[in-house]
Amino acid sequence: MRTIGLANTTTKAIAREAGCSEAALYKHYANKEELFVRVLMERTPNAAPLMGELARDHAERSVEEGLAAIARHASLFYADAMPMAASLFAEPALLTRHREGVQEIGTGPHVVRDALTGRLRRELERGRLRPDADPEAAAALLLGACFQRAFFLHFSGPEVVPPVEEFAPAVARTLWAAIR
Repeated sequence: MRTIGLANTTTKAIAREAGCSEAALYKHYANKEELFVRVLMERTPNAAPLMGELARDHAERSVEEGLAAIARHASLFYADAMPMAASLFAEPALLTRHREGVQEIGTGPHVVRDALTGRLRRELERGRLRPDADPEAAAALLLGACFQRAFFLHFSGPEVVPPVEEFAPAVARTLWAAIR
């Protein structure tokens, strides 16, 4: 999946790499989409730190610091995930099948956005955001910026994007200025 993308990866090839039969794969995974999601979440180095950061409730830390940590992990996660997922968009039928498969197992890219929205809602309830701040829009802005950075990184090359150590705090600082 990492080298040739999801569209070109067959369950037969996955089974061969894993040293098991195709039937054995389906004993552990409902479908290819579940396998893809599990690979993303368990084998992509920044997935667990991203989800962990989204789940943490850091009342003792500033919101801006939390947003910077999320932006860092999201930027790295999207950069890792993009090559695997990009091939889906070349084949509309495959994208539809993948979308349906991911919905069937109750997951998808919206999970990250929903988790960040929930975290920002908790911050709003604590009074740490301005009363008219929109947590869903703020989550979309932060994650959209991280996704765009990953796209530019892969499409145009690393020289056109700032290093994640500069990017993440800058995006967090800018978003924080709008919602504090």
